[in-house]
Amino acid sequence: MGLMTTLVSWPARLPLPTFDGYALEPQDATSRTDMEAGPARQRRRFTGTPTRIPVRWRFRDVDFATFEAWFRLKLADGADWFAISLLGGIGIAAHEARFVGQGNAPYKAVPGRGGVWIVTSVLEIRERPMLDEGALDILLAEDVSGLLAAIDALHSTVHAGLPGANPW
Repeated sequence: MGLMTTLVSWPARLPLPTFDGYALEPQDATSRTDMEAGPARQRRRFTGTPTRIPVRWRFRDVDFATFEAWFRLKLADGADWFAISLLGGIGIAAHEARFVGQGNAPYKAVPGRGGVWIVTSVLEIRERPMLDEGALDILLAEDVSGLLAAIDALHSTVHAGLPGANPW
């Protein structure tokens, strides 16, 4: 993924989405043409398609008040993209996202007992961070567990087994 140009970031004082209902939903990048005879043809239409991620937050009262004001004042009522760390195939990484919501609402907020708010929405991710082709080729060609064991052994040798100070 290229350098993010987003100025607005998810507030550090707010929690990240919970695992409840969290899913990666890539949008289709192919076009399918049914043929009069034989199998349908399929081809790639786009190389960069957005991914939708249903999200759920559990906010305390003060967190929900912060979220509401941030959404309205910093995201122009959800119109702007923002930077947020989200879970993906490579772990938790920086993403560029915007609210697309569900139906006509950008998010849904339901009050709960004890000053808790459950907020649900759908985020659209511009481009999911993932392995590049070189890393994929290594993972496909190599014994990954053996490779990781060799890296750990080298790390132990350099940092614990060699005499004297080392700059690594």
